[in-house]
Amino acid sequence: MPDGADVSAVAPRRADLRFMLAHPAHALALGFGSGLSPWAPGTAGTLWAWASFLLLDRWLGAAAWTALLPLGLVVGLWACTRCAQHLGLADPGSIVWDEIIAFWAVLWLIAPAGAVPQLLAFVLFRIFDAAKPGPVGWADRRFKLAPGQAIGWRQGFGILFDDLVAGACTVVLMLLGRALWT
Repeated sequence: MPDGADVSAVAPRRADLRFMLAHPAHALALGFGSGLSPWAPGTAGTLWAWASFLLLDRWLGAAAWTALLPLGLVVGLWACTRCAQHLGLADPGSIVWDEIIAFWAVLWLIAPAGAVPQLLAFVLFRIFDAAKPGPVGWADRRFKLAPGQAIGWRQGFGILFDDLVAGACTVVLMLLGRALWT
């Protein structure tokens, strides 16, 4: 489907390997396959984020992360929007770029952190993302698709926004905990 095509009439479809490989936006939005997990794709995407962060952080300094995170948000907005449009779903569970970019930001902001604080951040982030308490629930509801509305940039931003809020809540708790324990 061309990028400018009307997607309002697209019947919802399930993401699979063939779908992921059909478009670069799909590969990114689906977390390079982690979003295809049959169980808890958001958790699989967050685990992929953690592993890839540990690998990338060996070569990327603060300046590179400072550039990569905003770039990842902008490219992710495009990828998540296009992928949602092509799937015919406003916020498919298989789209996990939102978890990836948000958890990269969490890990970067709490650094330096050993394995135990990173694990705690992972658990907190997953709780905030899955349970959607308080501000995360508000962020999740803020950009929902209205009846009869086509999937657009607003929904693409909404896919990212609630995970960014979940990440911010995670960072606040982690930094508060660090301040209380030191």
